[in-house]
Order: sequence, then C-alpha cells, then structure tokens
Amino acid sequence: MSKTTIHRIVRLGIALFAGASVVVTALPAGAQEPRERKTILEFFFGKRKPREVAPEPQIRKPRTVTRKKKATTTVAKTPEPAAVEKLADAKVVLVVGDFIAGSVGEGLVAAFETTPGIRVERRTNGSSGIVRDDYYNWPESLPGLIAETKPALVVVSMGANDRQQMSIGGVKEKFRSEAWTKEYEARVARIATLAREGGKPLLWMGMPAFQSSALTADMTTLNNIYRAGVEKAGGEFVDIWDGFVDEEGKFVTSGSDINGQQVRLRGSDGINFTKAGKRKLAFYVEKEIRRLLGDAAADGPGLQGDLKDLVVATPPVEDAEITKTQPISLADPALDGGTALLGGAALKGSGKSLREKLVEKGEIADAPLGRVDDFRLDKTATP
Repeated sequence: MSKTTIHRIVRLGIALFAGASVVVTALPAGAQEPRERKTILEFFFGKRKPREVAPEPQIRKPRTVTRKKKATTTVAKTPEPAAVEKLADAKVVLVVGDFIAGSVGEGLVAAFETTPGIRVERRTNGSSGIVRDDYYNWPESLPGLIAETKPALVVVSMGANDRQQMSIGGVKEKFRSEAWTKEYEARVARIATLAREGGKPLLWMGMPAFQSSALTADMTTLNNIYRAGVEKAGGEFVDIWDGFVDEEGKFVTSGSDINGQQVRLRGSDGINFTKAGKRKLAFYVEKEIRRLLGDAAADGPGLQGDLKDLVVATPPVEDAEITKTQPISLADPALDGGTALLGGAALKGSGKSLREKLVEKGEIADAPLGRVDDFRLDKTATP
C-alpha cells in the first residue's frame, strides 16, 4: 500500500472521529444514556433480577356511621310535697340526743313538712351520750335547750356511744359492771325527769339493731334500762327494734319502708341510716306525736284564729226515741208475704213454700204467661 493511500485512510479516520465527537457533544446532557459498569460477579454470573416487592395492602378506613341517638325515656318522679308555712303558734317538737337522734330528727322534719301546726327543732350532738358527761353533759344542757325552744313535746334518743367505761367518783368502771349499770340507770332517770319538767310529754326512742352482733346484744340491755327509767318518770318508750330486723330478730340492711316497698335502710357501715331508714325511724315516733298533740298535728292549712270557734260539737239527745225493728231471717221465703208492703194486706197461702210442694207432692208452679215452657191450652188465662 502506498503512503498516499495510508495518509488518506488516516485523514478519513480522523475526520470520522472528529465528526463523531461533534455529534456526541451536540447531544444534550439529558439525552445521553449512561452505561452501567458491570462488576466481576455480574460479568461471570450475569446481573441479578431486582427483587419484586409486593405492594403494601391498602387498609380501608372504617366508614363513620352517624347513628341517631335513641330517645331516652325519663321516668316521672313523684314530686315531693311542698313545704307548708308554719303557723305562728305552731307547737314545737324538740329532738335531743346522739347521731341516732339526728337521724330521727331529720325524718321528723320530712314527716311534718306539710303540717303547719308542728315545727321540729333538732338539738343533737352525734358523738355525745350518757356516759361521757365530760364531753357533753346532757343534764346540764337540757334545761337551757327546753327554755330556748319551749317545746310542747320532747323526743330523746341516745345510747349508741355508751359502750365504754364510765368515770364514777374518779374510778373507771367497766361497761355493764354492777357499779356502771347502777350509775347509768340513775343518769337515765335524771334526763327523763328533766325532759318531763312541767308535765311535757316525753318520747324516748329505743336503740335499733346494728350489724355487729356484740353491739346489738348490748343495745337490748340498754333498751331495758331506758324503758324502765322513762316509764317511771311518766314518759313513753318507743320501741323500734322490729322495724330493722328480720323474722328471726337478726340485723337487716334492707327492708320495708313506710309504704311497704323494699329499700335499703342502713348504710354500708351497718350503723348509720339511709334517707328511707331515717324516715322509717321517724314513723314510729310520728304516730305517737300525732296522737299526743291531736289537732295541731293535722296536715293542711287547718282552722286558724277565730274560725276554730265555729266548730260546735253537739252531743246526742239522750231522750231521742230509737226505732227498733225485728231481725229478718235469711231463710224467709220470698213468696210468703215478703214482697208485701208493711201494713198492707197479707197474702193467704197454704203455708207451704214452692220448694216444699215440689219435694213432697211433685207440684210445680205454672210458668209465666208467654214463656216458652208455658204449655197451657188457654193462653189468655192468668196463673
């Protein structure tokens, strides 16, 4: 090959190379396809196919459903009786004692809420009693309370806090010892006498049963002391024991209220009372108050002022002639003159009733004219 030919080939190659470079550089950067270099492993074993990743499942959000609210049925409650304004001369019922007296006092306020002639005054101390006169001395306080409230009737209830030793002349006497019992009886009699001063009626409400069997047993003993001391002073002992025990005499948490409905009467501690229990406590005392105070305990507005004089009770006339009638036997037959007016002409008969004629002779009375069993030939004839 000649040198001229070789030169031509070289120049042609240089021209082609220059043209190719111009074309490459003329292309935009984004149009160039970069080559990926193969690794040695890819060169020998080939390129691994990319691992297909399963698409994540789309979780459908729960559809929010707006439900219509059901119309709530409200049970109509029995409206409580409206409080009645008390009369200016309303008789005062004074309630004194411990926390049991506080419960009965609350129940009495509800009991006489609609009674204008009765006003309930409560002067109680929940932790007081007859034993601890150093904490609260009822014999010293009671005359002042009576002078302050001027009650027509006094209600006393205390003793639930008295299961403890008593200080007598500087000596601590154990509960229910001989000396303790003797002093306790004397203190009960003193309180009862002070409450009865001036001849006022006294109602001493006894202790109820409690959840503790030991406490319940002690309350029965104390109730006997209260009954004896109060009745000796001329007062009345109100026994409430049966209202808070079952048929076997055991403590009950729930029982009948004053309307006979089964309700909860005592608190979870087995000592205090619920609202229904307080009302039941007062029920026993309320009956005696209404009996002792008479017309003042009548519900409603009542008669006031000079209107009371318009009510005149006329005694029966002693010489009034009373007409007496002879008793009538239930066995009298209706057809033996029983349908005749008094003073009218008596019907004469054979002296035997229709039943006797049927039994003895087999005779029966003719059916009334026109009835289906009337078999007489002459239909115009009267029986």
